[in-house]
Amino acid sequence: MSERDPDAELMARVGTQDPVAVRTLVARKLPRLLALATRMLGDRMEAEDVAQEAFVRIWKQAPSWREGEARFDTWLHRVALNLCYDRLRGQREEPVAEMPDQADPAASPEVQFENRARDEQIRVALAALPARQREALVLNYYQELSNIEAAALMGITVDALESLLARARRNLRAQLAGSGFREDKS
Repeated sequence: MSERDPDAELMARVGTQDPVAVRTLVARKLPRLLALATRMLGDRMEAEDVAQEAFVRIWKQAPSWREGEARFDTWLHRVALNLCYDRLRGQREEPVAEMPDQADPAASPEVQFENRARDEQIRVALAALPARQREALVLNYYQELSNIEAAALMGITVDALESLLARARRNLRAQLAGSGFREDKS
């Protein structure tokens, strides 16, 4: 690894139980962790549980963390994904009654309703994808990881990732077309 891990110093401080470092790490990593887990699980409460468990693992690992074995972000994403998969294996996915946070609270009720319906269709279609295809889409589109980063995190080649993404997009389009999904052209 040629470039220094930007989180190495922070992890060293977390390992000494520095309260400022702990707060900084949570502030820096929690939003992306919650977004990843929410997209993978489709349930904000489950995602919060995954994030909490991931941070527990960070606290346990921090005193023995050694820079250079893996980038902290890569390790953290892998931990979160593994926790998500554990939860998905323990329960077969069921639609949830509660939607994720609303994007635009100022929108008209009609627009809000249409947005909720579209988001629900996407969430259901995403949940219906095979787990590896969903993981590839979430990492690439929602977590905004490059193909190289996502492939490394998944332990596959970039070609294999691109193949997964192509199948995932094709399956997602088919799922959405079957549900009468209409893309917003505005």
